Amino acid sequence: IFRSVSSVGSEISRRVKTVSAPPQRPFRICSHDRSVRKGVTAGSLRELIAKAMDALFLTGIVSLVLEEDGTLLDTEEYFDTLEDGSVVMVLEKEQKWNPRKQGVLSYSLQQEKPKNSRDIARITFDVYKLNPRDVFGSLNIKATFYGLYSMSCDFQCLGPKKVVRSVTMMNIHSLTKK
Repeated sequence: IFRSVSSVGSEISRRVKTVSAPPQRPFRICSHDRSVRKGVTAGSLRELIAKAMDALFLTGIVSLVLEEDGTLLDTEEYFDTLEDGSVVMVLEKEQKWNPRKQGVLSYSLQQEKPKNSRDIARITFDVYKLNPRDVFGSLNIKATFYGLYSMSCDFQCLGPKKVVRSVTMMNIHSLTKK
């Protein structure tokens, strides 16, 4: 006896489209008075705000502006147009952007580069004074490798009063150890 067997089947497949995170880009952030500078990476404006608040230990509502001219950074579209390594100032409520004071110089070894090229390393030197009465300026050195990894080192020189106080404290400390 032969039996006829028929089979009906269906297959359901579901494709899940995953949205990949935007690529991380390097930015330099600074406080409203430019006394604190840090490097962060972010792929979106929201992520930049969150990382800037974490890096500067801020809470509450903040706004971001370009450090060079005070342009408000408030849309994702404008964020996408920023160059890698742009300096962004973080302002808390009631704080306002002010231009750099006279006597603050910024030197950079950075040259204009073609849009499609990739840096192996970029080094930036910023010389600035925290107070106009300071005898010595402070130095911030930032190195970015392959446009992705960045390191920053900030050497803040002390004013003459703090130098004398520190030398006096070291002398007193060395005399008491004997």
